[in-house]
Amino acid sequence: MLHDLDRTLEELLKAELPPALVGDNATTRVSISFATPDHEFASQISQAPVINLFLYDVRENLELRSNEWVLDRQPGGTATRRRLPVRVDCSYAITIWVASGQPDPQTEHRLLGEVMKALLRHPTIPRAVLQGSMVDQEILPRGLTLRPTQLQSLGEFWQAMGGRPKPALNYTVTIAIPVYEEEEAVALVLA
Repeated sequence: MLHDLDRTLEELLKAELPPALVGDNATTRVSISFATPDHEFASQISQAPVINLFLYDVRENLELRSNEWVLDRQPGGTATRRRLPVRVDCSYAITIWVASGQPDPQTEHRLLGEVMKALLRHPTIPRAVLQGSMVDQEILPRGLTLRPTQLQSLGEFWQAMGGRPKPALNYTVTIAIPVYEEEEAVALVLA
């Protein structure tokens, strides 16, 4: 499911970023990556800038936890009873990388601003860009941009990655994961 979320976010960015950034021109087109932004990643950047979405935290959203059952009425006076899916927050650190040895803060900031605008336009991920198992999401995934990070210290994060600090967006997507397979058929009492 997480790889389908990655593919969904890639499709969202391709659909929302200016065509000059994601079009067919290989010299100006940016790449989208989900790799760990460590020192090895930084040394492998080619000429084109890279938008990196690093999934650094996955946890259950306890505020959206529900133990309630949903009743789906069926024809003939019966219904199916099922549990709601578990809601999970997936947090990404989004950074921009340019060719190694050529720091370009202006390009990084411009591209990070474009990504920020694209994500802020969609408080929920549009159904049209959902990929794989995400297509079946009963509840559209919710995206939160510019929220406090789940990381305790950005300095420690960059130190662990073996690099210097970079400007980053924190982006959290809440997805619904159906973990309960059991469904109960129940008879409805009609008065």
